[in-house]
Order: sequence, then structure tokens, then C-alpha cells
Amino acid sequence: MPDTQAVARGFSPRVFELDCELETRRIVEFLRSALRRMQKRGLVLGVSGGVDSSVCAALAVRALGHERVLALLMPERDSSSDSTRLGEQVAQSLGLRCEREDITPALQALGCYARRDEAMRSVFADYGPDWKSKLAIADGAAGRLHFFDLVVQDPAGLQQRRRLPLQAYLRIVAATNFKQRVRKNLEYFHADALNYAVLGTPNRLEFDQGFFVKNGDGAADIKPIAHLYKTQVYALARHLGLPEEVCNARPTTDTYSLQQGQDEFYFALPWDRMDLALWARDHGHSAQELAQALGIAPAQAQAVFADIDAKRRSTAYLHMPALRVPEPAESER
Repeated sequence: MPDTQAVARGFSPRVFELDCELETRRIVEFLRSALRRMQKRGLVLGVSGGVDSSVCAALAVRALGHERVLALLMPERDSSSDSTRLGEQVAQSLGLRCEREDITPALQALGCYARRDEAMRSVFADYGPDWKSKLAIADGAAGRLHFFDLVVQDPAGLQQRRRLPLQAYLRIVAATNFKQRVRKNLEYFHADALNYAVLGTPNRLEFDQGFFVKNGDGAADIKPIAHLYKTQVYALARHLGLPEEVCNARPTTDTYSLQQGQDEFYFALPWDRMDLALWARDHGHSAQELAQALGIAPAQAQAVFADIDAKRRSTAYLHMPALRVPEPAESER
């Protein structure tokens, strides 16, 4: 049944209203309790300058004090310089210890860039190291997520866009996943060296829809904001006094050399509208109601619902631990 309180609030972003101080205290106590259970002394997290990692860092400081939290900046050659700048700004504003680990050499040694570029040359034969690129959903804003395009920019600034064959798409994604996995290896190195736990930073939309790399940014000991919609994370950022630029930043993947929004790469709609769509799906609202709330056609709203369901099915394995053969039944022994 639809949420009657939400209906009374007009089925709008007001459904995400949050007592930020109460929620902060709740998460802080959870972090302290989790560390006691794990017998860990502190927390390590990668700080990208985005709102999710920034809020997690601020919550960690509230829970433990800045002396027991380590922030890692892990840029690579495709990263935006803004990510490092904002990450440093966040760490400084929170009084955090902050270490910088440039992962470019590790990625080069693993063949991340070479493997990716080889796949891109199967679509654009002239693609080279001095080109820029990104992946983009074709017709993503219309709720039709049937294929991906490769967008490239040559050294002269000319952009071209072509549909990606499946094998090229898979190889490009597989190669770029090295980035998240190398970063996570570094987080666990520092955590092991300090007897700290690793803090994961996905919000509810990313966690629910599988927008993470298994054994990469999906790996963590604690995920303190995975129950919060992105809208609520932004509200917490303001409540926690994070820098204004962070509180107003548009979510990006910061994975490809051309600027790329999350909705351009993965989600059917911009994050604030996807929040409402996910909430509506979870609270029994119809596609017609979602269409009215977002001002879109009912067919598009239904397509967004279908995409939410499809992502839940296709990424369910990301949430699974390694599967083991069960113990034999007594009758089989």
C-alpha cells in the first residue's frame, strides 16, 4: 500500500525530510559499536571530494575524533583535479590526517589504460593516449537503457560518439574496474597497518542499484550511509558543516577522462529524481503517480521502474559473499 504519510506530504522530495542531528547521533553510535565488535582502533576511508565520502568522513570524526580517522586521496591520470582539491579541503576542514597515493603507476603496471585503449580502438581506430573518453547511456534520460555509446575527444577537441559493441563495452568496464580495486587495496593496507576498519561510502541509491565494483568500492567493513537516499546525504552534508562546494557538487563517476555524470553512465534519471523513483518503487506507488510527481510520461515512469527492477536482478551477485558447497545431509554421508 502507498505510504499515507508520504501522500499527505504530496509525494515530493519532502518524503526525504530527516532529523539530521538525531540521524547523526544514531550513525555515530553505530560506528562506535561496530568498532568495538571488530576490535578496531579507528577508520580509514578514501576521500574523493564528493558528498558521500565527505559525509562519511565527517561522521567518522564525530564518532572517534580526528586523531583516529585516516583520509586517503588516491588520484590517477584520468581523475579530475577538482576531486583532489576538494578532498584536501574536506580533510583540512575536519582536521584529518590525509595521505596522498597516486595510483597511476599501479594502473599502468596492471595494464588498465592499455587494455581499455585497445578496446576503444576497436570502435575508434585512431584512439590514442592523448585522447579523452567516457561511456554514456544511449537515451538514458528517456528510461531506455538498451545500449552504451563511447564518446571520444581527439587532441584537437573534436568529439565523436558511436554505439559500443558488447565485447568492447565489457572490456572497457573490466579495465577501468582496476581503479576501484587498486584504491581499495590501499585502503586495506593502511587499515591493516593501523588496526583500523575500512569505511565504505555508498548511499542507498548506489547500494540498492549495484553502482559499485565488487571487491572495489563495494568492499568495506562498515557502510554508514547505505540506508540514506542521496537527498538525505546532501542534507547531512549541510548539517555537518561541510564546505559549500561539496554540498552543491554534482555527482560524477570520476573514472573517465571526459566529465561524466552518474545519470549519464548508469542511472535512468538525475540523482534527485532517481531517489524519488526508488522511494516510490519501495513504497508501493504506481508509475502513474511517479509520472505526475516528476512531470514525465507514464511510459517513461514505467520504464524507470523496470530499470530499477532489472538492476536489482542483474547486480544481486554483487551483494553476495563467495558461494560455498553446502554440508552434505546426514542421508548423504
